Amino acid sequence: MRNRRQFLLDVARGAAVLGAGSILPARALGAGPAHPSIDGLVDGANGSAVLEALPGKRPLIKRSFRPPNYETPVEYFAEQFTPNDAFFVRWHLSNIQEVAAASWKLELGGEAVERPFAVTLADLQKDFEQVEVAALCLCSGNRRGLSSPHVAGVQWAHGAMGNARWKGVRLKDVLAKAGVKKEALEVVLGGADAPASPSTPGFVKSIPAWKALDENTLLAWEMNGAPLPHWNGAPVRLVVPGWTATYWMKQITSVQVVAQPYKGFWMNPAYRIPKGKFPLVDRFVSQETEANTPITEMVVNSLIVSPRPGQKVRRGAPVEVKGIAWDGGYGIQTVEVSTDGGRSWRPAELAQDHGRFSWRQWKHAFKPDKAGAVTVLAKATNKLGSSQAFDLVFNPAGYHNNVVQQAVIQVG
Repeated sequence: MRNRRQFLLDVARGAAVLGAGSILPARALGAGPAHPSIDGLVDGANGSAVLEALPGKRPLIKRSFRPPNYETPVEYFAEQFTPNDAFFVRWHLSNIQEVAAASWKLELGGEAVERPFAVTLADLQKDFEQVEVAALCLCSGNRRGLSSPHVAGVQWAHGAMGNARWKGVRLKDVLAKAGVKKEALEVVLGGADAPASPSTPGFVKSIPAWKALDENTLLAWEMNGAPLPHWNGAPVRLVVPGWTATYWMKQITSVQVVAQPYKGFWMNPAYRIPKGKFPLVDRFVSQETEANTPITEMVVNSLIVSPRPGQKVRRGAPVEVKGIAWDGGYGIQTVEVSTDGGRSWRPAELAQDHGRFSWRQWKHAFKPDKAGAVTVLAKATNKLGSSQAFDLVFNPAGYHNNVVQQAVIQVG
């Protein structure tokens, strides 16, 4: 494994761092030009990336159409909260139902509840306390396309994520009405989407009972002050702040509290990471094996939003480096920026803190005094002391890529 010195040598050499029916249209709307190539992204993903607009969305970077997987262009991350119509789209199954809010119903039951019942959206809005949380929704495979060697799966670059204000009710409050028994171990989640083929497993997930009962885990129907978009899980989705989005069940229709570990494809073998390779605090112990464990919380990470790689700037003119940083909910302590390829580092200025589950904006200004290529790096550290990696922690699914990013700009 490379150390920090080897990483900096690579940078100096210019190395890349690593339904009713479905409403999916026959084709996306507003197909546009190819998206600019992204350094380090697998060639096939660069070559096939085009900007297309799904109904109700701005043009996003298409990674696949059926099921629809579209990532947000990085320029939208300059905003504290990602606009709903620019928010990334991630589905596992292609039969995506259009569920009307008036007819939506959530079934709560399972062997480990005392009083199974069903609840409508109107019931949620009338009978339970409404709360709002700012939280980053991040696909487990964000940056998978930057893995080296190449791994299978949707070849995301940097944009399979978005920051939003989510409004709804606490799942724990709804479960309290059902009466959770002391033997509850996991909570199994199902949604309205369905596979196109009977041989494809339905998308069903589980979370530990303690995570379901966390005060921040929500049944949300609103996003950034507006109803959830269809493509992001309307009319109601689960929000699990701090954890990757595989658990954020879209179009949620079923919550079952069980006393045994749930066994299903999307829990095992899917969404697993090698055991002991990442500095995780939140563990899903009932689903662990000797070799691997379910992915849970996000690792500390950052992204340079501007300037963009290849951007031209004038020598001696101020350049403001801006970006975002995040982790699994422990809070960002510092972001450091290097403007000399990693030889020296300076603290960035952190912007307003919108809560421990939200990303944190940051900025750093400098004046380049020499013409030529300048390599800008950014590195985040959280309040637990965990920092971004200089070397990719490789895993077969391409998860948790938090390698320190670089942006090479041209000074003239």
